[in-house]
Amino acid sequence: MDARVKPADDDNDCRAIQLHCIRLLDASRDERLLLLCAGHPVCKKERALKSLPKLDRYWLLLVPVVILLGVFYLYPLVRVLLLSVTDPEVGVGNFERLIIYHGPRRVMFNTFRICAITTVISVSVAYLLACVMVHAPPRRRRIMLALVLLTLWISVLVRAFAWLILLDDNGVVNNTLRAMGLISQPLALVRNETGVLIGMVHYLLPYAVLPLIAAMQSIDPALIRASHSLGAGRVRTFLSIFVPLTLPGIAAAAVIVFVFSLGFFITPSILGGGRVVMLAEYVSVTVLEELRWGFAAAQAVVLLVLTFLVLGIAGKLLGARRILPS
Repeated sequence: MDARVKPADDDNDCRAIQLHCIRLLDASRDERLLLLCAGHPVCKKERALKSLPKLDRYWLLLVPVVILLGVFYLYPLVRVLLLSVTDPEVGVGNFERLIIYHGPRRVMFNTFRICAITTVISVSVAYLLACVMVHAPPRRRRIMLALVLLTLWISVLVRAFAWLILLDDNGVVNNTLRAMGLISQPLALVRNETGVLIGMVHYLLPYAVLPLIAAMQSIDPALIRASHSLGAGRVRTFLSIFVPLTLPGIAAAAVIVFVFSLGFFITPSILGGGRVVMLAEYVSVTVLEELRWGFAAAQAVVLLVLTFLVLGIAGKLLGARRILPS
């Protein structure tokens, strides 16, 4: 048999070449097949296809989630964005009204002021509560954590009406203070900004406690012992070691509380009594009573942009803090 093999003219004859090589070189067929087929165009194409990364089929499970987000979140969001610049006429007139008119400016200013005060009070109280919980015995710590988490299961509507009953002129708080002789006239604790702040702080306090507890529990106790061994007192150790190490938790708690408080609606409506109007309630009034959909959409867009802006700034600051050496 002639040992010379004529080269194939067609690129699709790779399989025929392989079979012919097997018949001729049966003893070392694996090595020779690799050598003969290595430079063939068809084999090159097959190897290129095999080298391409394959899409994991489990990613297909995310398709329904993506569709739901697109239909029930992205599409309404786009509609609101379009409504803010097309109703009642095409342009940015609705956003100009937010800047020119005194009423919307005052509502936005009050919203940010109340949210800032709520954030400061909530994080301060949560920091003290988290310190007590971290340094408490394990059993007592679990009980305190359960009580904190229990408040998350209570409806915000129930909380608001509960505070309305407690803080009313003839409520439990004023009656108790009068019975003790501390006051002669009832304190104005509801239907004003004080009642709104009390209700918002009470609702947002657990959201501030949880990240602070996580930050405090991650501190190495050896650092505290080293500070004491070097002669630092408790106050200096707390201010120089403990507080700086919990700054990421403080920042996370502040961002969570501030962002959540921007969208508060029920608590200001009930405890504010119509005298304390925040941005979310003003949007509702604009839609339901004034029927100015475009103006309400512009307010919603501003609220959304400001929320993302706060989250972006916080993310940048926290990222820079992680990168920079301590």
